[in-house]
Amino acid sequence: MKVKTSRKITTVSFHTFIILLGIVMLYPIIWMVASSLKPADEVFRNAASLIPSKLMWQNYVEGWKGFGNVSFATFFKNSFVVTILAVIGQVISSAVVAYGFARIRFPGRKILFAAMIITMLLPAQILLIPQYIMFVGFDWIDTYLPLIIPHYFGTPFFIFLIMQFIQGIPRELDESANIDGCGKFRTFIQIIIPMTLPAIATTTVFSFYWKWDDFMGPLLYLHSPMKYTVSIALKSFSDPSSVTNWSAMFAMSTLSLIPSFVIFLCFQRYLVEGISTTGLKS
Repeated sequence: MKVKTSRKITTVSFHTFIILLGIVMLYPIIWMVASSLKPADEVFRNAASLIPSKLMWQNYVEGWKGFGNVSFATFFKNSFVVTILAVIGQVISSAVVAYGFARIRFPGRKILFAAMIITMLLPAQILLIPQYIMFVGFDWIDTYLPLIIPHYFGTPFFIFLIMQFIQGIPRELDESANIDGCGKFRTFIQIIIPMTLPAIATTTVFSFYWKWDDFMGPLLYLHSPMKYTVSIALKSFSDPSSVTNWSAMFAMSTLSLIPSFVIFLCFQRYLVEGISTTGLKS
């Protein structure tokens, strides 16, 4: 009886702690959503309150108008174009390279794999200046090419993730496919890809998050307001030299979170499986 009571207390305490922790983590988002519905002069004057004195849905209309005669419809379109094209390239190239490292024996494989792993240790800031100089030479500045093309050459973190998953798939399946006349490409498409969906879904979700929230890349390479992505547009929405409509800005920030939530809901089942496992057991 005492054991059961102790277990119940432990369970209640655990769930209470998790709920409180969840509230603390969600509070900034809740505050942002609440602020997006407040009058502009009430956002910081009554910042502690999450209940607006008056629901101002007009903030979303005002925010959607954007700035400089460019609406947020353009900024969202730009972000979707850059993000979707970059994610497609990142997922496909990372999966192909991972399959090559995991299943194909070729000269210099270990050296190339070691070099790839070493690149994961490099801080991204180190690459900013060399990449910028290179893209200036390509005449890619103020275009989306620097934000998209590099992702078509694989990303070490995602290559390693998918590679670990592929290594858990029994090689007997490859051999059976080879007996049936399947080459490397067909084996990859028909055998490996379906069995690595959790890892590919994980790659898709993280790739989307990182690209959608990317601020430094667009800040460096995009100069024309018509080409701004949402992350840059939100920063440009606030003007330190004049009065900023913070309610409208928070309204657009709230809308910018919707794609991330949708992606998470769509891939949640695969995402959990891809993170919690390293592959299938033979």
